[in-house]
Amino acid sequence: MTKSRIAAIDVGNDAVKANFGRMEDSYYIPNVIARDMEDRPVIGIEELDDKDPLDNLHIRVHSPALAENNAVYRVGNLATKTNNSTELDPGSSKSEEDQTLIMLFASIALDAVSDGTFKVTKNDIVDATYTLGTGLPLREVKEGKDVGYRSQLLGSVHQVEFLITPKYQGKKVNISFDEVKVYPEGFAAYVNLIMDNELNVINKELIDKQILIQDIGGLSTDIAVIRNRNVDDDKAQGFHLGVAESLEEIREEIRTKHGIELDSRRDVVDIITRKNNRHHIMVKGSRTNVHDITDRILLELAKKEYRYLRNVWQKNSQSEICYFVGGGSAVLKDYLKALNNKLDGFNIEFFEDEGESIWMMANAYYKLIMDYINKNTSAETTEKSAANKEK
Repeated sequence: MTKSRIAAIDVGNDAVKANFGRMEDSYYIPNVIARDMEDRPVIGIEELDDKDPLDNLHIRVHSPALAENNAVYRVGNLATKTNNSTELDPGSSKSEEDQTLIMLFASIALDAVSDGTFKVTKNDIVDATYTLGTGLPLREVKEGKDVGYRSQLLGSVHQVEFLITPKYQGKKVNISFDEVKVYPEGFAAYVNLIMDNELNVINKELIDKQILIQDIGGLSTDIAVIRNRNVDDDKAQGFHLGVAESLEEIREEIRTKHGIELDSRRDVVDIITRKNNRHHIMVKGSRTNVHDITDRILLELAKKEYRYLRNVWQKNSQSEICYFVGGGSAVLKDYLKALNNKLDGFNIEFFEDEGESIWMMANAYYKLIMDYINKNTSAETTEKSAANKEK
């Protein structure tokens, strides 16, 4: 029987957050890619294997699910150092972008070669099988795009070849899935609120409440209405608005005003959220305040996000609380709190631990896929027991 490894992966617009196995292995990879040549130049190539593979992901990806098949990419931190890097565009659908699949396959391949679960053949090929839990924005699930996304993953073998990557150069990973579960992101956040990593129910007081979950991502905002322990499909709403466009606006204004070129949106997020010297950049060696730029742009975005909350709450007046989740919520938290105190005074909650908010989806997918595996195993055990009794 083929050994299958658990993968719970949130391909966020800012970064991929991935949990593998029994949650003992995890990766955080900026969601940035750049087309590249196969034989990329490396200074000090003899020291390549001393470097961190996570910072030097250089791969070729072969999959019939991709529009551009068999292409070579820099991925994550390595891609941010180029002038041709790409991030997901506002208005795009996560389920229809090659970049989503490339990031998904890259994180899985990295786990496959580093964990030791799967054997490496003499030809440096790893055949890896995974049981995957992942998700899509509510809007895309409501449009039925999860079905096509799932079938793309299940229906083929996908290959990642490590090119000039420390420790793994020359290795190829053939990825197949024995099961793929695609969950709506809003429901996943709810599961994370009421269930711990051992699948025990916590926060029992939330189970029978009507609650809202506003998930602010890079490219989209989802507001899930949870009642009777399920997402109300008719009430749930998705919007083509996230923090990516505002981050790009901040990046452009900093470039225009101060002549500083930031590598990616990730750099802007760091400027906004870091604990020390927040809203400052270095200009010609001098620390420079850019709060006037970040404050104005983020406040405008927060006003739009707050209007979404107000409109949904008015249509679901018996809601008791709204939880803000996602990387965008961490960026806008202070602005949304200030607006709420000044205006409606809704019962809203943020996660003070920004890491918890950012990892919420990946952790939720882990809990959901584990719950699926446990139920499946239990059902198989019951069937075998019944068959033995018949004998």
